[in-house]
Amino acid sequence: MSYTLEQMVDECRTALKNHPGPDGLETLRKCVEKACNDTNFVTTYLGSDNETDRKLLYEDSELKFCILAHVHLGAKGSPPHDHGPSWAIYGQAVGETEMTDWHCVQKPSADSPGMVKKVKTYTLTPGMAYAYQVGDLHSPYREGETRLIRMEGMNMDGVKRDAYMVAPD
Repeated sequence: MSYTLEQMVDECRTALKNHPGPDGLETLRKCVEKACNDTNFVTTYLGSDNETDRKLLYEDSELKFCILAHVHLGAKGSPPHDHGPSWAIYGQAVGETEMTDWHCVQKPSADSPGMVKKVKTYTLTPGMAYAYQVGDLHSPYREGETRLIRMEGMNMDGVKRDAYMVAPD
């Protein structure tokens, strides 16, 4: 039986209500992984008819989390960032994403970006999902087409986030 968006939403709502901290986030990560491993789910929300960078699939009016479909048709990278006041989960459905985790060595200020040092780099492959707690710094890079399911603890559209750059050695 196929995993549906409605089932995912129900499981995520239950997890966040019962365990609003890291344990709940781990359950959500498993839900995203389950969605990324379900052929019908991937075809429905990330199929060839979807070429949208960021498509909101669901936003919870009570708990504020949202589920998104991300499609990147070519190479794309992002500088080191966090998700401001939110956590995020990246789930790889198609293609590969090289992720780098960063450690903040200097906080950003109104005048200058924060400075970061690389901690580790790893690859998200189809079927994998990775959770980032509030404040975790990371940066994705994709060499080719990728399709992801991503969750945010709140809809990050329009939320101002701090800038970071790599500290010189």
